[in-house]
Amino acid sequence: MPLKKYKMNTLRSAGSMSLGTLVSRVMGLVREQVFAVFFGAGSASDAFQIAFRIPNLLRDLFAEGAMSSSFVPSFIRTRESEGSERAWQVAGRVFRILFFLTLLLSLVGIYYSENLVGLYAGAFRQVPGKFELTVTLTQIMFLFFPFVALAAAYMGVLNASKVYFLPAFASALFNLVSIVVGLATMGFFAKAGKNPILGMAVGVVVGGLVQAFCQLPSIYRVGYRWKKGGPSIRKWTQDPALRQILFLLLPGTVGLAATQVTILVNSILATSQGTGAVSWLNYSFRLMQFPIGIFGVSLASATLPVFSKAWFTGKKDEAESELLGAIRSTWAINLPAAAGMAAISAPLIQLLFEYGRFHPQDTTATAMALAAYCLGLPFYSLVKVLVPVCYALQQTRIAVMASLGSVAVHVGLNLLLVRWMGFWGLGIGTSIAAGVQSLVLFYFIRRRLSKEGPTYLVWWSFFRDFLKHALIAAVMGGVCWFTAQGLLGVGPEFPDAAWIRVFWRSLRVFFLVAEGVLVVYLIAQLFHIEETLDFFKLLRRNQKAGKA
Repeated sequence: MPLKKYKMNTLRSAGSMSLGTLVSRVMGLVREQVFAVFFGAGSASDAFQIAFRIPNLLRDLFAEGAMSSSFVPSFIRTRESEGSERAWQVAGRVFRILFFLTLLLSLVGIYYSENLVGLYAGAFRQVPGKFELTVTLTQIMFLFFPFVALAAAYMGVLNASKVYFLPAFASALFNLVSIVVGLATMGFFAKAGKNPILGMAVGVVVGGLVQAFCQLPSIYRVGYRWKKGGPSIRKWTQDPALRQILFLLLPGTVGLAATQVTILVNSILATSQGTGAVSWLNYSFRLMQFPIGIFGVSLASATLPVFSKAWFTGKKDEAESELLGAIRSTWAINLPAAAGMAAISAPLIQLLFEYGRFHPQDTTATAMALAAYCLGLPFYSLVKVLVPVCYALQQTRIAVMASLGSVAVHVGLNLLLVRWMGFWGLGIGTSIAAGVQSLVLFYFIRRRLSKEGPTYLVWWSFFRDFLKHALIAAVMGGVCWFTAQGLLGVGPEFPDAAWIRVFWRSLRVFFLVAEGVLVVYLIAQLFHIEETLDFFKLLRRNQKAGKA
């Protein structure tokens, strides 16, 4: 089986998507920096994070999660068996149903915002005005849900059509527009006697609209055509492809719910840990999402169409090759990323956020939470790869079982750990739950593939690859941690010379990152670690392409 060929093809597609995702994540960090400077980790920031999380949970759970995982394999299956015109007909119906359904959910959410915030963050009532501000922000930001849901569906079909960069870059436009519009409208609300953070909520809504509609030209270029009118709703419900997508949607929602439920539980528990805890966890979780978005989600999105096509056309070896290559690449990329980020968490957060209203004690607390979340980073990324594969195999039961098991572990652990460790114990419980979910998924996917004959997915190989890259990550993380500790008290820190402070902090983080990359590269060369070397080859190839 030509494993290397298929693995490199997937890495190239993931690399194209990662470039757009990188820009998006950088803009997302800029957005978080704006919050840190203007709002720090105070009551307004806590209120915004909770308010944004309520509609964003629906987006992640319903649109980007279950809808994409059920839609993309069905779109590819229909295109392979019934032709492109029929596949685009199904896609058009999905776009319309998705938009109007999410619009209806948004209106319901706006109406019941006070109840939702009371369930999610009832502890905010203890701070005057904080609960009411959260309700208002929630009502505004519910309006962005239909647009980002549509953007996620567009992204799915574009990835299935081998268009990767633009859908990922659309997220960067969301962040950019939300920042610009937010800053532009903050003054308006301040003059009107309202909290300026309302402007950032308006920016989120406008950003979601731009993220959806900037993808329309590409949708038309790959074959979609808007058709006015068409069959009645009754005939739509008789469409077998559409019915299959909707049939997979409910179990798909449950199957992908683990991460969202963990975020929900963490938020509820964090609101009881005092002012700042919600924001510290949010800043750290956003940073942890950086490598997941660049490497985990991109790798998963690139793997799903290729795996689906190979599986539907009866090429089991090719499908397994894609999956095995994706798992190995996940370990090779995300284990060192997790160790490195945990090792340099304090200087990294100091560089990114410690300005304005974000104080040194906020840096320390956020660094603790980030290190705890990093324990689960590789497993989060692996779950992103494995869950869509379940739907490509039409095994929704697998994803549901793994999700329910993960939620049970998460809730039980976090109820205990938050009492023993405080807010950062929530990150540890979340990480362990992600590990449990990834193991359960691998077990059942392997069992399903073995029913079709001998499978290349074996436990000894799974753990061998994990331990191999975990050892590399541990060595690299240890080197970076000792270096970071030595550099913490070195260098100028002039309170009235901000540019010097930023320059030195940037130089320190750049040195630590370069050191970590060099250590990983040298170990990979010394022991001929194929997956890691392939990743470096891909980076060099993209760099040369960028210079050409």
